Amino acid sequence: MQHYDLHIDGYQYEKNFMSAPQNPTLVLGAGPIGLAAAAHLAARGLPFLVLERGEHVGTNMSDWGHIRMFSPWQYAVDATAVDLLGDSWISPTLEDFPTGSDMVEQYLQPLAELPQIAPHLRFGHEVVSIHRAHMGRTMTPNRGDSPLIVTAATATGLIQIAARAVIDATGTWNHPNPAATTGIRTDSEAAASEYIEYGAPDSAGALRGRYAGKRVAVIGGGHTAQNVLRALATVRETDPTTDIHWLIRRGSAESLYGSGSADELSQRAALGSAARDLVDSGAVLPHTGFLTHDFDIADGAVRVHSLDGQSLVVDEVIVATGQRPDHSTTAELQIDVDPVTEATRHLGPLIDPNVHSCATVPPHGHREVGHPEPNFYTVGMKSYGRAPTFLLMTGYEQVRSVVAALAGDMEAADTVDFVLPESGVCGVPSARVIVTSTGEEVIEQAGCCG
Repeated sequence: MQHYDLHIDGYQYEKNFMSAPQNPTLVLGAGPIGLAAAAHLAARGLPFLVLERGEHVGTNMSDWGHIRMFSPWQYAVDATAVDLLGDSWISPTLEDFPTGSDMVEQYLQPLAELPQIAPHLRFGHEVVSIHRAHMGRTMTPNRGDSPLIVTAATATGLIQIAARAVIDATGTWNHPNPAATTGIRTDSEAAASEYIEYGAPDSAGALRGRYAGKRVAVIGGGHTAQNVLRALATVRETDPTTDIHWLIRRGSAESLYGSGSADELSQRAALGSAARDLVDSGAVLPHTGFLTHDFDIADGAVRVHSLDGQSLVVDEVIVATGQRPDHSTTAELQIDVDPVTEATRHLGPLIDPNVHSCATVPPHGHREVGHPEPNFYTVGMKSYGRAPTFLLMTGYEQVRSVVAALAGDMEAADTVDFVLPESGVCGVPSARVIVTSTGEEVIEQAGCCG
């Protein structure tokens, strides 16, 4: 195994992994939240490296590049990152809504090319484990005195890097929930894998030929599933023999359509309205109370079974039941996650999807995304665990607070500042909520983020 011996900005990162304050902060993941963390670290003059599994920035976001986001550009970019980009960056129209591909091409790539960021990016580095030098999970005394060791797989083998701190912004996209209502991937689901895609495949674009003229089942009731339905409906417009079946656990689809015009995230409102129209027009056939349980294959098709006895024969299945975090890399760290959502322990109760919409999540920062493990933070979508209510602006505030704490600026770290849009779900007005280091909340009315 190779130990990193590298020099950046005059610092040498020790081969022997002894405690060294000049060890870099390692940011895991080069998506929007990971690069925002890098921008804040650069702005504060702290040494850092960004490890990215893929071969370019925004690898996960590129997988759903055809999907349009809920947040307009104004709230899809980090303020400190924009400051680093400077006047040479051609800013998009702030009121427009970017797709995933727009974000990668127009924002993440220019950010990654900056001289303050580019030398610190390491692509093709897949993290396989994180531990404390010279100690395992059960050794608590003086843990913070020993550096964190990140082991990553590269094209040339395993390497280890000593870190002062780790900011995990790897997200959850690569770990989709299975189709079964139980949350367990069954043998029959694995056996039917050639008929199944997860997440949001580009069914109206690159993969149109796979779905046109087919019987397609979409499993899941959330926004990803509704995006898939809308895309398949455009396929059906040119090939009316395409049958679209929507398999929903709930007894009715009504609550899945959202609050319509009351939702100030207009793209989210439009998505729910489109799903309603597709059902009302007959373009999409809903199967309510469908508790997906099992699959079997016969005659080149797959039958999907529900626990209540319902079944459906289709040619293709798209599972859009959300994602879950992968905590396997941190088995030797003292991490603490919420037992329900798998979010960080202190954040879990604040983001319970049964209570909170995107706009009603209270402001939070380094204290909520940290762990008992010193200087280890889970940020971005992964900090929310299985909860589906994450917005980019939330992640940007998380990393701003975390980096301020690493810089020793606790006043800035503990002053958590959100500008929240109206959701139309909870009925609260837009507000700027500031939580000070004493825990005092200051609420100011503010314009909505749209």
